[in-house]
Amino acid sequence: MEVRICRDYEEMSLRIAEFIADYVARKPDAVLCFPAGETPAGTFRRLVEFARDGRFDCSRCSFVGLDEWAGIGRHDDGSCMGFMYDRLFTPLSVPESRIHFFDALAEDLEAECRRIDEIVAAKGGVDLMYVGLGMNGHIGLNEPGADPESYSHVAVLDAVTKTVGQKYFTGRVSLDKGITLGLRHMLEADTVLLAASGAKKAPVVGKVVHGDVTSRVPGSLVRRHASGFLYLDDAAAAEL
Repeated sequence: MEVRICRDYEEMSLRIAEFIADYVARKPDAVLCFPAGETPAGTFRRLVEFARDGRFDCSRCSFVGLDEWAGIGRHDDGSCMGFMYDRLFTPLSVPESRIHFFDALAEDLEAECRRIDEIVAAKGGVDLMYVGLGMNGHIGLNEPGADPESYSHVAVLDAVTKTVGQKYFTGRVSLDKGITLGLRHMLEADTVLLAASGAKKAPVVGKVVHGDVTSRVPGSLVRRHASGFLYLDDAAAAEL
């Protein structure tokens, strides 16, 4: 895993956007997987700017959703899918046929896992996976202790995730489970970008970089990846 430290969040967002744009320029039909949330917001803003300037063309790319809160749909407050549409898919005019996202309102979430796994497998796997690092070290909703061999699955949410996740909702909601791509998807992806910003992430970044490689800190597994990159701002890198 290569660690790349940037001056601040804005520089980190720009560098990740440049990496993504360069990757897609080399592989125009790439299968991309991006997260929702605070970490990627700046990168998405840059990618939209790049597209308007002719520096980023994802018209042949396919997008696979990383995760979603169980029981939350695209048009619900706090939805990961809604965030992706608002910040990326709609501004980039990505057609529905190229977006593959979990339906977390489905009656059978295990069947949803199988559906997404089949789509990813049919496309030959994820090419570029960009993920944020959670406060507890999670990736997507692969919580501490998640099976490294797992593909898509329904996850029981860690107490930290339940608490931190409230920031995405205007009112308090009950967050118990989520549906997510698995750590196996990440390990099998061609390239993985892991990102963290802010002083609050410094302790877990220290564990990811210097601690044991263990599923108890899922982000540490990126160290096993032959083409894994960790992007940080100065604040998040403070304990390295």
